Amino acid sequence: MKAMILAAGFGERLWPLTADRTKPALPVLGKPLVGYVAEYLACYGITDVLVNVHHRPESVRAALGDGHSFGVNLRYEHETVILGTSGALDNARDLLQGDTFVVINGKIITDIDLHAAFETHRRTQALATLVLLKNTGRERFSTVEVRDGLVTGFGGMPDERDLNLPPPLMFTGIQILESRIFDYIPRGVFSHSTIAVYPQAIATGERVAAHIANGRWYELSTLRRYLDISLSLLEKDGRHTYAGPGTHVDKTADVNQSILWSDVTIEGEARLRRVVAGDGVRVPAHAELENAVVVRADVLQGLTPPAKALKGTLEGDNFVVYLSQ
Repeated sequence: MKAMILAAGFGERLWPLTADRTKPALPVLGKPLVGYVAEYLACYGITDVLVNVHHRPESVRAALGDGHSFGVNLRYEHETVILGTSGALDNARDLLQGDTFVVINGKIITDIDLHAAFETHRRTQALATLVLLKNTGRERFSTVEVRDGLVTGFGGMPDERDLNLPPPLMFTGIQILESRIFDYIPRGVFSHSTIAVYPQAIATGERVAAHIANGRWYELSTLRRYLDISLSLLEKDGRHTYAGPGTHVDKTADVNQSILWSDVTIEGEARLRRVVAGDGVRVPAHAELENAVVVRADVLQGLTPPAKALKGTLEGDNFVVYLSQ
């Protein structure tokens, strides 16, 4: 069985961490985010994997290589223009057609039971099976409408005030598809599955099954989520700070609940709380940073912040984004 990892997005809300790499190539406790996805697929015996790339494609290739270290065999599909979640499938249809296949978002970490989702897919004889979770925290994920085990439509963001109602369902970015899905994907244009493909298929009478899963699921699409989830994963191992290769923290510095990438230097008596420091960042002596993302200013030279990026400030040799805004 084949799978496709969607890894072509820009990662605007994760800027400036995505200034020199794409979102799925971000390191999460020393492993690229997309590496977690590849390992997840390998756990279920899915080793023939396509990865679509567009923004900073070299960063994904550098993170994954040929895939062998993550238990998979990789092939990259480059999109010269961004094609969307279903346009990406159209771009690779010659490689995916002919069998059931899995499509998964490249920005998640999960232990959801994929075998159980396959059982739902077989039992319902569906065109597609979407793996869903109950959005108990009513976070800002689009609502999926379900009746009698089948997806009927896609709604907007949940209302945080409807606490007395059952939690809405949300899409995890994991889906199992039959080859005839290509009958509904427009050729050679940008398109999204939940906008252009599934509503059309449902309207013609196709069955799109809803598999409501349990398990851990993390989606790292914003700076705050990146920091919170990284710290949550650390806490499970009884740790509070991660320091990557080549990183040096002065013995007089006070660093807690922070994620330090590679070759970071924290000088004497600096104080960090809830900080992400990118590769090569130097935090000077006596500096105090809290609830912030820091990258080297020279990494951003000549770049314009994307529309969805949080505002940041130059502080010496660093560019700092405070997450309290």
